[in-house]
Amino acid sequence: MEITPERVRELRQKTGAGIMDCKRALQETQGDLERAIECLREQGIMRASRRDARPTAAGVVEAYIHAGGKIGVLVEVNCETDFVARTPEFKALAHEVAMQIAAQQPLYLCREDVPDEVRDKECEIYRVQTVNEGKPEKMIERIVEGKLEKFYQTYCLVDQGFVKQNSEISVKEHVASIAKQLGDEITIRRFVRFQIGEAATA
Repeated sequence: MEITPERVRELRQKTGAGIMDCKRALQETQGDLERAIECLREQGIMRASRRDARPTAAGVVEAYIHAGGKIGVLVEVNCETDFVARTPEFKALAHEVAMQIAAQQPLYLCREDVPDEVRDKECEIYRVQTVNEGKPEKMIERIVEGKLEKFYQTYCLVDQGFVKQNSEISVKEHVASIAKQLGDEITIRRFVRFQIGEAATA
């Protein structure tokens, strides 16, 4: 059974466990969410008492239109309480994230959303490039890892440099700083970007 990134995120929100732990638990239980929770508990991985395990059930869907109606973005940003969702700081964050998506054109929310076949193809291209550049064999894998990290920073929203801060921090780091300021858990759940003449990206 294919384990989707959405299923992994749902399990992570319920348990507070790491992404790879959640993915392994779902694979072991053929995608059964309740059994995966039990699996994580048995392994001592589940951290239900931690703040990061609390559900982010409130939030907003922010819309942003740019370039005279030629580019449009919808993004869902979640938090724990309606009180936080109504704050100016949270609303500003959602708007900034929507602007980021419009300007930087991410293809994925996070690196875990990149399909295995896309990642593997990129790595193969990087290996060929590195060999053609005459790099020593012992350095190839390290160079490939560096190029793959650059790919994530270019095409994964949360890993992109936050443009409003001149890319000195990542979107993920900026969201974390606002979450700390508001004393809440904030997550970007999903987005879709439309551009006239192009297929939508989400």
